[in-house]
Amino acid sequence: MKPIIKLENVSYTYQQDGGRPALKNVSLDVYPGEWLAIIGHNGSGKSTLAKTINGLLVPQEGSVEVAGLSMNEENVWEIRRKIGMVFQNPDNQFVGATVEDDVAFGLENQGVPRDEMLKIVKDSLEQVRMWEFFDKEPVRLSGGQKQRVAIAGVVALSPDVIILDEATSMLDPKGRLEVISTIQKLREEKKLTVISITHDIDEAANATRVLVIRQGEVYRDGLPQEIFSSGEELVDMGLDLPFPEKLKLEMARQGLQVPEEYMSEERMIDWLWTSSLKK
Repeated sequence: MKPIIKLENVSYTYQQDGGRPALKNVSLDVYPGEWLAIIGHNGSGKSTLAKTINGLLVPQEGSVEVAGLSMNEENVWEIRRKIGMVFQNPDNQFVGATVEDDVAFGLENQGVPRDEMLKIVKDSLEQVRMWEFFDKEPVRLSGGQKQRVAIAGVVALSPDVIILDEATSMLDPKGRLEVISTIQKLREEKKLTVISITHDIDEAANATRVLVIRQGEVYRDGLPQEIFSSGEELVDMGLDLPFPEKLKLEMARQGLQVPEEYMSEERMIDWLWTSSLKK
């Protein structure tokens, strides 16, 4: 399978950082349909990487390719049609007086005929379970509902890739769960490629692949179970662990026998249940 996104030896340095690279020789392939979570401490280069993929930043060295198109002035607008971004604060993305108007905004800019546009807006809002709020003001929605509307606005434009740039970091646990479950559903139904830049390790644990960025470089790249089984190593880097792994570490510190392999939340519940039955 050919990658939908390909980075080769990408480097970028902000002038105000005194010469320290935000990205240093980053090479990365992202494949159609996968969910790649990118994690790292503050200032590690995660958001810079996302902006490079979307053409918001031009790498000073290396190359970026999206869907077979090289990132350059000639192709950047076509590439941006293929990539939708959902940002940390949904209020910064809202431009319409109502939910329906907001989702329609991008379609209007593309000159989509009105009858077709109304159908796409309705379909997009139904996909994120927000059609019943079509005539509401976005500012009056909860945090999770706002992000679902922001996602609907992106989905309406039919991108091949959705980038979530800390999209769940301002949400409470309920809102975070709403957004993650919405993205999971859309990815499966529309065969979307998802890239999530996140501090939420439990969100990253839902991905099909995890990339750890450290000081602008790719530090680790693998399946969630490969990355999060590192345990104390990630904690030493200032990163968190998924709740089941944190629970497992604490149980081990208390002298309890715990499985060595990576534990998802579902597997942890099963193991706790079967362990209690043996007693």
